[in-house]
Amino acid sequence: MMKEKNSVGIVKPQIFVCKNPLQLDSGVMLNEYELTYETYGKLNTKRDNAVLVCHALSGNHHLAGRYSNQDKHPGWWDSLIGPNKPLDTNKFFVIGVNNLGGSHGSTGPKSINPKTKKAWGSKFPIVTIQDWVNSQNELIKFLGISQLAGVLGGSLGGMQAMQWSIQYPDKLKHSIVIAAAPNLTAQNIAFNQVARQAIVTDSDFNKGDYYKSGVTPRAGLRIARMLGHITYLSDDVMGAKFGRRIKNSNYQYNLDTEFEIESYLNYQGDKFANEFDANTYIRMTKALDYYDPTKGNKKKLSTVFKGIQSKFLIISFTSDWRFSPKRSREIVKALLDNNINVSYAELTASSGHDAFLMSDEKYHNILRSYFQRMLGAK
Repeated sequence: MMKEKNSVGIVKPQIFVCKNPLQLDSGVMLNEYELTYETYGKLNTKRDNAVLVCHALSGNHHLAGRYSNQDKHPGWWDSLIGPNKPLDTNKFFVIGVNNLGGSHGSTGPKSINPKTKKAWGSKFPIVTIQDWVNSQNELIKFLGISQLAGVLGGSLGGMQAMQWSIQYPDKLKHSIVIAAAPNLTAQNIAFNQVARQAIVTDSDFNKGDYYKSGVTPRAGLRIARMLGHITYLSDDVMGAKFGRRIKNSNYQYNLDTEFEIESYLNYQGDKFANEFDANTYIRMTKALDYYDPTKGNKKKLSTVFKGIQSKFLIISFTSDWRFSPKRSREIVKALLDNNINVSYAELTASSGHDAFLMSDEKYHNILRSYFQRMLGAK
């Protein structure tokens, strides 16, 4: 494979072992844990050019670059991060971390519990966005960074970026929140519950202790992912991409896969079931459900934001019906109520919730411009 233009190149994940006990919101104490992370670019002499990128539900620490010349797929936000890209690694030190409880190396349900010497499985505690921010802060301290230039995230990652500004107001200068919301609607919680039920009712789930049996609840995880993909895309995109097209010239009048949209969902479900841990999926969706800094009263969002010191960029997408622009505007209003510096962009996009991952020129130019302003503000 030839060297790609503006790529961070070949990258390698690292492991941070934290021996400082972490008190979780659930009441459980983790005496130690590991976080898998990657970095791109260089930390400058002032140590003030670091940007933490938080991942969404199914994401991980692998933001950009490839693991080898034979690696077919770059990091999940490779279009955004790299030399001369909107988040320019010639100027910024970018950090990606796999959340606690994750499926890609950080301490989680499939990790070995040091007390039992067996996989945590069902015994791994529920973690919250607040817990993730606390654990990420330990990593940031380990890297010798006292204040982040910014925290960036889309969807669930955007919630983490927002929570950073609430939880550690003096430790970041900018919060970039994309396609997110201050909490989930009842409909969103309902989607997550259906996804979890698909997993826990799978006969191979074994109450979360399926590792020792050598099987995984693939059927349930497939359904959960297929449901998720339906909610991430817009009706327009699904219509344009698949419509009512069928694989054969005529209907077969059986229960086999006939429509192209069915084939697409089957592929996504199979791929995800081979790569992601079901217990992690359950915990990630629970973290989404639990997140609500207002404790159920959206009128309190302005009060919650009173201590914020960072500046904000909020971006939403018109076709995103899972985290609609209306929810982003709630965040903007609460920030303005506190005279906090906030820029807001509502972009026309047909991709639905997944629009935050797209390589749209206007979208990327907004981010590029904001990151350039961040550098000028120092």
